[in-house]
Amino acid sequence: MADTSRRALRLLSLLMARQQWPLGELASRLGVSERTARRDIETLRGLDYPITTVRGPDGGYRLGSGHTLPPLLFDDDQALAVSVALQTAPSTVFGLAEDAARALDTLTQVMPARVRASMEALHLTRLQNYWEFPTPPVDPDALTAVGGAVRHRHVLTVQTLRADGSRALPGDEDFVPARRVEPHHLVVWAARWYLVAYDLAQEAWRIHRVDRLVPRPTTQPFTDRALPGGDVARFVMTSHDRGDVPTAWPCMGTARLDLPAHVVARWAPGGSVIEHLDADHCRLTLGAWSWAGVAGILATFDTGITDVTPAELVVACHRLAERWSAVTGPTA
Repeated sequence: MADTSRRALRLLSLLMARQQWPLGELASRLGVSERTARRDIETLRGLDYPITTVRGPDGGYRLGSGHTLPPLLFDDDQALAVSVALQTAPSTVFGLAEDAARALDTLTQVMPARVRASMEALHLTRLQNYWEFPTPPVDPDALTAVGGAVRHRHVLTVQTLRADGSRALPGDEDFVPARRVEPHHLVVWAARWYLVAYDLAQEAWRIHRVDRLVPRPTTQPFTDRALPGGDVARFVMTSHDRGDVPTAWPCMGTARLDLPAHVVARWAPGGSVIEHLDADHCRLTLGAWSWAGVAGILATFDTGITDVTPAELVVACHRLAERWSAVTGPTA
């Protein structure tokens, strides 16, 4: 019985590692006859693992997707990876913290002693860095609607919420009717969820903050379009209009930079807002814990800076210039 159980676990590990296996190769890997391998497959099926038989000359067996969640098999490294992920990833979606904690407890209970000891040694305390700018957590229903539409390539109807999370109503000055978009990519960047979609009315690509969307799925299919540049990461990072709003800081300032908006958008800290002015200039609004901090961030762009406001930021820029002058000495 012990040999059968060990063999069944080995068989399950093989089925998880590859999409499809010929029976003969499975039997060879397990060191048993094909008849015994078939019996082991039936043993796993009896435990609700959805193992599918593939007919034909290139057929064999594959582990399919079932309607219930059967027992899972992790190796040591996978178990540790899951435990770390559960401790570090629940903050961007509403309500996941408690579910993640319960899942971690369940995983810990079934871990072998050696893996449990390693996992407990990696018990994490997650601290937020001052330079992290996460949005409010995303509603799981909204995330599911958007993710499902991306996966199934179905048109999505979306309405955008205000920056404070409220919803504009017909008659309000800022009311914008719901729009129909083709959702192509769901992206997580800097602790924020973004939807990269093609707006059918505007006939243009747009990036939406998922935490500010009210999505309504449809069953209307669409055909994939080529994303400008072909690189979704670059497209998101270099797009100045992502629906972002300035993060609250003790000190907030703005300046006109002699750089294109798409360049500044890639390197500006999270929580900043970049306004396109023309092909070679943009306006950057950002914050920090001090006026010197705002001035220092502006200096990192190494370009011409004008129209600096407020007055406190102008003073901080002068003081920063004096300090650097004292360090470098007079120019020859």
